[in-house]
Amino acid sequence: MAGRLAVVGAGLMGAGIAQVAAQAGWQVTLRDLDDAATQRGLDGIRRSLEKFAAKGTIAADDVEAALGRITPTTELEAVAEADLVVEAVFERLDVKQEVFRALDKLCKPGTVLATNTSAIPVTQIAAVTERPESVVGTHFFSPVPMMKLCELVRGYKTSDETLATAREFAEGIGKTVVVVNRDIAGFVTTRLIAALVVEAVKLVESGVVSPEDLDTACRLGFGHAMGPLATCDLTGVDVLLHASKNIYTDTADEKFFPPELLQRMVTAGDLGRKTGKGFYTY
Repeated sequence: MAGRLAVVGAGLMGAGIAQVAAQAGWQVTLRDLDDAATQRGLDGIRRSLEKFAAKGTIAADDVEAALGRITPTTELEAVAEADLVVEAVFERLDVKQEVFRALDKLCKPGTVLATNTSAIPVTQIAAVTERPESVVGTHFFSPVPMMKLCELVRGYKTSDETLATAREFAEGIGKTVVVVNRDIAGFVTTRLIAALVVEAVKLVESGVVSPEDLDTACRLGFGHAMGPLATCDLTGVDVLLHASKNIYTDTADEKFFPPELLQRMVTAGDLGRKTGKGFYTY
């Protein structure tokens, strides 16, 4: 299916999506607000590809071939020729809506407009466009080159054709797809991890158990590859805080209300691996 893809946002998620698409033969436009941001994205993609080459997972020639399919830009107008656009900007409704208003004006008819949100209802993002039937959620997991899952999310007006195109894209770049038929806040995976993280933080906050022992219990008791607090550090404590707040705002369900400890950590800048400290020190 490979064609022209535009990725809006060159952070960890956007760069990862650009990488796997380029490896699968897509011509990728990678857009961010300034050259420094796109360069960081490209540098991360190069490092990732070189690691795969060093392990023998891909051929050495594939590194330059994939990079050669990615064009960095700061111009949002560069999305105009894309067959599919994936938005991967900050997880805030107003920020995403601003991007989708612009995409609606710039993209040609029939372009699939996908959002990589992990918790914001797709319907709210699609509502600011004149083509809500073309908007779909494609929730990839971090790190994108390693994680096999993609959660496809139907907005209230997402068409069958849009969903089918998104599925073909995700499966074509090597992902296994699950379909969320109704875009409740948090969808399926974020809703489950948010509930687990909120309860885990409450247990640690109240002195019942240490973070290490809680994660060990989940790994050995439930067969989780990683405990919820280590997952929180990997994803970003701030990201989990925003996700749980979004779900709570939408549902008024107390089990998603973020505990004080989570909020204090974000205020103090202990955001997990990206800052060197979260529930663990890195």
